[in-house]
Amino acid sequence: MPDIFYLASRWWKPILVMSLLSLITVGVIIVLKPNQYLSVTTALPASSVSADKASIFNENIEGLYSDLGSPDDLDRIIGTAQLDTVYLAVTDQFNLYDHYKITKGDEQARIKAARILKKCTRVFKSEYGELKVKAWDTDKNLAPQLANAILYKLEAIHQDLQSINNRATVKSLQLSLHKIQLQTDSIDRIKDLTKSGTAMLEMHRKVLFEQLQQHEKLIGEYELILENKPPVLMLVEKARPAIHAGKPRRVQIMIVTAFLSLFFGLLVALVMERRKTNPQ
Repeated sequence: MPDIFYLASRWWKPILVMSLLSLITVGVIIVLKPNQYLSVTTALPASSVSADKASIFNENIEGLYSDLGSPDDLDRIIGTAQLDTVYLAVTDQFNLYDHYKITKGDEQARIKAARILKKCTRVFKSEYGELKVKAWDTDKNLAPQLANAILYKLEAIHQDLQSINNRATVKSLQLSLHKIQLQTDSIDRIKDLTKSGTAMLEMHRKVLFEQLQQHEKLIGEYELILENKPPVLMLVEKARPAIHAGKPRRVQIMIVTAFLSLFFGLLVALVMERRKTNPQ
């Protein structure tokens, strides 16, 4: 096998030309590529128990649960971040059609802009159990807005999911309350017609009245939870505009290009040398 120094001394001109052409080509490409800025927002999972009515109104268990959830609680949120729903909503919020220079006109343009946004962002769980949203953009002031908006949208989706059972419970309690109220009115009408009330009717009315109070109390508690949605995420650090561009990393790319072009040049020189040494 030829010595590497021999190859370099014999084929240095072609290797040099190949390396220079590679460096010039890559250099022109990365110079023309626009700078991209990275912004990151960080949040911790809130305890899922906070959405439970008992954790708020039951005095006996107050303080038993932490305000923070476990890192496993983030898996559902990260799964939601894989859907297009979040990115379509953020696309509409910031009118990203114009920013990405897409002709606005139909649903396909909206989907295309959302996919570009999705490609330029990443939602993941860090090794410390935090939820991080990274957003890259050519506008250093828009990048943090996109990262924060994606985080807020993810939280809003999961807050709505948490509220589904509570809304169904309120509806069921309201129907039950209406039935009890009808029964109470019926007893009152019987008493008015008979001009007297038996002990049985009074006892039954008392039971119904207690049920009415309980239902009204429960409805009020559930409606309070629905009005003040429990947090799903606890914001640790909002995304901020980056000071320096994160992409493209021009110096690193040029160094790697120089190394690979030299390696490829030596490989080509080795093949050419073998052909000369062992002609067919």
